[in-house]
Order: sequence, then C-alpha cells, then structure tokens
Amino acid sequence: MCHSLCRRAHTLTVLFILTCALVYVTLLEETPQDTAYNTKRGIIASILVFLCFGVTQAKDGPFSRPHPAYWRFWLCVSVVYELFLIFILFQTVHDGRQFMKYIDPKLGVPLPERDYGGNCLIYDPGNATDPFHNIWDKMDGFVPAHFLGWYIKTLMIRDWWMCMIISVMFEFLEYSLEHQLPNFSECWWDHWIMDVLVCNGLGIYCGMKTLGWLSMKPYQWQGLWNIPTYKGKIKRIAFQFTPYSWVKFEWKPASNLRRWLAVLGIIFMFLLAELNTFYLKFVLWMPPEHYLVLLRLVFFVNVGGVAMREIYDFMDDPKFHKKLGQQAWIVAAITVTEFLIVVKYDPHTIMLPIPFFVTQCWFLGIVLILTWTLWRFFIRYCHTMCTGHHGDETQNVFLCLWTS
Repeated sequence: MCHSLCRRAHTLTVLFILTCALVYVTLLEETPQDTAYNTKRGIIASILVFLCFGVTQAKDGPFSRPHPAYWRFWLCVSVVYELFLIFILFQTVHDGRQFMKYIDPKLGVPLPERDYGGNCLIYDPGNATDPFHNIWDKMDGFVPAHFLGWYIKTLMIRDWWMCMIISVMFEFLEYSLEHQLPNFSECWWDHWIMDVLVCNGLGIYCGMKTLGWLSMKPYQWQGLWNIPTYKGKIKRIAFQFTPYSWVKFEWKPASNLRRWLAVLGIIFMFLLAELNTFYLKFVLWMPPEHYLVLLRLVFFVNVGGVAMREIYDFMDDPKFHKKLGQQAWIVAAITVTEFLIVVKYDPHTIMLPIPFFVTQCWFLGIVLILTWTLWRFFIRYCHTMCTGHHGDETQNVFLCLWTS
C-alpha cells in the first residue's frame, strides 16, 4: 500500500511541477520575437514533457537499481533519439548536415579524418630524440575509452568468448574497410597489440572479474534507516548502484538452432553499432572529439545492458517472455536507422569496391559458418534421430533431412 501511494505521489508531483512550469511560460513570460529561438525552445520543451510522461508512466524494465525511473528515462531518451534519426533520414543530404548547425554552429563543415596508419615502426631509429614516438602518438584519449568501453560491454554480454569474438571481428572489419574510412587504417601492432590485447583484452578481463564478484556477492538488502552505523549506511548507498539480484548469462549457442541464430544476430548488431559510430560522424561531419559522439556512447552504455538482458530473457525463456523487450526493440531500430542514414548520406563511400582478397576471406568465413550450421543442426541432428531406425543408415539420414 505504501509503495503504491509513493508511486502515485511521484506521478502527481511531476504533473504538478510540469503544469506550473507551463503556466509560468504562458502567463508570466513574454515570448521573444525570434523564430529560430522559439523553435528550438519549443522542441526542447516538447522533449522534456515527453520525458516527464515516460519517466512516470512507461512500463518498467528488467532493472530496478539505482531506481526504475532511471531506466524508464533512458527508454524515453531512446524513443527521442530514434525520432531524431528518422527526421534526419527524411532530409536531403545537404539539409541534414546543415541541420546539425542548429545543435552546434560549429558543425555542418566537412572535416578530414585522422589517418592512423603511416609510419608503423615500433622503434624508429631515424628519430634520435624519441625512437618510440609512434607508440606515444597513438596514446590518445581513445586508449582509455577502448578499455572502458570493453569493460562495460563485458558487463552487458557476460560471456568471455562472445566478447573476444566481437573484439577480433571488429579488427578484421577495420582491415576490410580501411579503403572506405581513413581512420580504419592502423598499424598492425595498433590493431592486435594495443586494441585486442591491451585495451580490449584488459577491459574484458576486468569485466569478467567484476562479473565473478557480482555472481558471488550476497544480495541481502536492508532498509537504509534500519542500518545502525554510518559506515553501514554509506556501504548500503553504494550498493544501491549495484544490481538487486544477479542473472548469469548462459548463451549456449550450440545447444539449438534458435540460440545459435540469436547469438549470430547479437554479434552482427554489435558490430553494426560499432561501425555506425565511425560512419555516422564521417557522413554527418562530426569530429571524433565532439560532445555528440560522446553522448551517443553514453547513451548506448545505459541502454545496452537493459537490451541485452531483454534479449537473453526472450531467447532463454520464450514461453514466459512472449515478445522482445521494449528497450531491445528500440535499440535494434536505432542501429538499423543509423546504418540507413549512412547509406543514404554517402552511398559512394559505402559502395567502394572491397579488395578481392578481402572478399575472398569473408566469403570463406561465411561458407564455414553455413557449413558448420548445416552439420551441427541438421545433418548431425538427423543422423542422431534417424540412425536408430531399421534399414539402410544413409537412406534414413536423407529421409530425415527431407522430412525436416
């Protein structure tokens, strides 16, 4: 009863504050005679009203810490971001790029991408002052960003093998697409030592250690005011930002075809979202250090964990979770829409022919995946199911394949 009243009080409080703000703007504030300013202000106000509605009325997701309203807020931000992407998608290329100036006047100007290739010597004897200058040149803000990013991705995916596969696959994608985006052209040691082993590998390792701690941590929650000591209260406040309970993800991709296709789809969407980070700022002319690029990463950090949990629940227990979760649905829509913007705004770059040897490598990889899929989930399964029948073994296998 108290919980219900508290929820109603928060709902009415937000509605009252929102109404007071609108009354103030309507009756007490003079509207400026500036169309551009009023347009921006009206759009921001509309977004804020929608966020207020969503935070108080949207359906709760699987996470409850630090507060369900926090995750409802990011769900509503997801909807706003998707609507913004749809708007950008329906503009001409010129208008869409120039529209970014309404967000930041410094945007809307073509910016060259930094080339990470060039001199790839780890030790440069020609530079007597600092022969290791190539390594120090690569030590920019993206190094801790790589580590932190993979630490958080590990907390989302909760599986070492999937994280390593995505990490290595993305480096192969950079190799394959360096003819399209200049900043994909990196030195070999930048790809495999600094990225995969040091930044990504260390982030995955720390993430797995954190997952181990969370899985063993006792989850016995006690009210803050029932804790007698100040140290205990501070510890309880800190634990408010940890999960209420813990679910270990067991993806088991080889157990059945449905889970195998689901894991392949998750890997594909992860890689597509990673590529969108680079292609979006390329086609919309945003410098890598711009705050919008950082805000997008912060956004995915907050929505990715919820989306992965909803995907896992939908895949692991389809009888109880009969439909894909709301956050997972909108994240998938956002990823696809971002890619469509890239295709529309710069089809020339996307359609640059991939080198023949790169095409051969990807074709071979796809053939191997398809072959393994057919063997594991059709041939081997039918062989197991049908060889127990009387008659010719080969005939039974082909009969089972035909009827399946």
